[in-house]
Amino acid sequence: MKPDFNKGLLLTSLGSFWWGFIGVIYFEYVSFIGHVELVVHRCLWTALMLIFTTTLFSKWKLFLSTSSNKKYLLYLFISGFLIFTNWAIWIYAVATDRIIDASFGYFIMPIISVLLGYIFFKENLNRKRTFSILLVLISILMLILFNLKDLPWVGLIVALSWAFYNLVRKKINVDTDIGLLIESLYILPFAIITFYFISKNGFNDFSFSNLELSLLLILAGPMTVIPLFLYVRGVELIGLGPTGMIFYITPTLQFILGYFYYNEEFSLVKFLSFIIIWIAVIIYLKDLYENN
Repeated sequence: MKPDFNKGLLLTSLGSFWWGFIGVIYFEYVSFIGHVELVVHRCLWTALMLIFTTTLFSKWKLFLSTSSNKKYLLYLFISGFLIFTNWAIWIYAVATDRIIDASFGYFIMPIISVLLGYIFFKENLNRKRTFSILLVLISILMLILFNLKDLPWVGLIVALSWAFYNLVRKKINVDTDIGLLIESLYILPFAIITFYFISKNGFNDFSFSNLELSLLLILAGPMTVIPLFLYVRGVELIGLGPTGMIFYITPTLQFILGYFYYNEEFSLVKFLSFIIIWIAVIIYLKDLYENN
C-alpha cells in the first residue's frame, strides 16, 4: 500500500473512532448540564475553534472569497440549519439514553445518501445498492408498523439531517472547514442569545466560579472539529469509497456503548430491524469494496 493510503486509512479510522467512542463518552459525561445548554456550548466553542484554526492556517482570504459568493452563502445557510439539527438531536439522544437509536441513524445514513445521490445527481444505482436501499426502507417500515410507541425518530432525524447536509455541501465546491465556519457563524447568534437567557434565569452551569467544569465544556469545540478534520483529511487521501466503509466504525461503537456500557433497552422489534440494517450495510460495503 502507498504511504498516503496508509495515512488516510489511519486518519479516517481515528476520526470514526473519535465520533463513535470518545465523542459519546465526553458528551454523555457532561450531559447532566442539560441538552439545551450543551448544544449551545457545542455551537459556541466550535465557532471559536474554527476561527482559531482559520487564523492558524492563514485561511481568511479563502473565507472572504467564499463568503462573497451569494450562492455559497445561501447553501451554507441551509446546511448550517441541517448540521445544527444533527448536533442538537444527537446530543439529545446521548442525554436521554437513546444512543442505540442514534447509531441506527448513522448505520442507514450512507445508504440514504446513495438514494439522494440517485434522485438529485442521477448517480447510477446497481442491483446491490438498490437492494440495500429497499432493506433500509423495509426496516424503517417495520419499526413504524410494529414499534410505533418506541419509534427511533432520533435516529431517523440524525440520518436525514446528515444525509441532506452532505447533499447540500456536495452542490457547492467549498473548503470543508471554511464552510463549517460560515455555518457556525450563522448558528452563533442564536447560541449566544440562548445562552444569555439561560444565564439570566440562573440555569447555566458554565461559570467562572466552577472553572473545572467550564474548561470541560469548552472542549465541546475541539470534540467537534478534530474528528471532522481527521475524517475529511482521510477522504482527501483515500477517497469516498474506502472512507465510507471505515465510517461504520462510528455507529458500531455507538451501538456497543449504548447496549453494553450504558445498558439501554433494545426491544425484539428493534433487534430484528437492526439485523435487516446490518444485512443492508454488508451488501453496501461489499459493493463499495468491489467497485473501489
